[in-house]
Amino acid sequence: MKVDNAQLAAFAEAIREGSFELAARKLNVTPSAISQRIKLLEERMGQILIQRSAPCQATVAGRPLLRYAEELALLESEVLSALGVCDASATVAVRIPMVINADSLDSWFVEVFDGLASSAAVTLDLRVEDQDHSVTLLREGSVMAGVSASAHPIQGCRIEPLGVMRYLALASPSYFQRHFAAGVNAESLHAAPMLMFNKKDGLQQAFLSRLTDAVMKPPTHYVPTTRSFGEAVLRGMTWGMIPEQLAEAHLKAGQVIELAPQHWVDVPLFWHRWRIGSSALASLTELVHKAARKALRQQQTMDR
Repeated sequence: MKVDNAQLAAFAEAIREGSFELAARKLNVTPSAISQRIKLLEERMGQILIQRSAPCQATVAGRPLLRYAEELALLESEVLSALGVCDASATVAVRIPMVINADSLDSWFVEVFDGLASSAAVTLDLRVEDQDHSVTLLREGSVMAGVSASAHPIQGCRIEPLGVMRYLALASPSYFQRHFAAGVNAESLHAAPMLMFNKKDGLQQAFLSRLTDAVMKPPTHYVPTTRSFGEAVLRGMTWGMIPEQLAEAHLKAGQVIELAPQHWVDVPLFWHRWRIGSSALASLTELVHKAARKALRQQQTMDR
């Protein structure tokens, strides 16, 4: 069955942009035209392909089609760029949607930007998701690559180890004195306010399980940005798990101290990418590995 290109483009753009209205602007058509094209595509496929929600999302039936659309767009842009058949005033950029956790994005991954700075050949469409949950977007086909803590291969993807990101349990000296003057133990940990990035963040509980078998339910703050997360710790509001790359300078300056210097949480990170012959995706992969080698620990590092 041949898929109509205009219908496929409308479907994919609605998912990328999150609404029919934004997709219409991107394709220079009316929202009603987007709606009609998607409706015709669904009738042709005999299934509902898109959830009319905010934002629009592909249904289970629509996910393979979304992946096909993304692959087609990637290969088409690479071919046009190689042939030089585009308008001289336009730049054919290869769009690569990928997912990454906030801590990686705000620390070691910024080195990747250096490699992309001198070229307009690749544009990144970054989605931020917890490292333990980013595989969901890869399975859905809405991203082509991603950084994940999952070591399990995803169908249609290659998996490559990147290294280990070490997280330290940190607090300001004043906070430590208020809550742990008598020692870091089950009683003090249960009472001391704890910081989490969001409901999916399991790092703090992983650290607690290394110190005690007791069930811990401390008062918990939620701060969902890396910078503000660090500020909450620096300003003495709470304790939290912070990547060593982001903590190094503050540790040297004495602005934060470790709750338990003999304990930490190591998170192995992996690079998942589609099995597709794309030079742009291969180049991005090389940049990611180069940045990871400079910043992350070796994969064999063990948790303690």
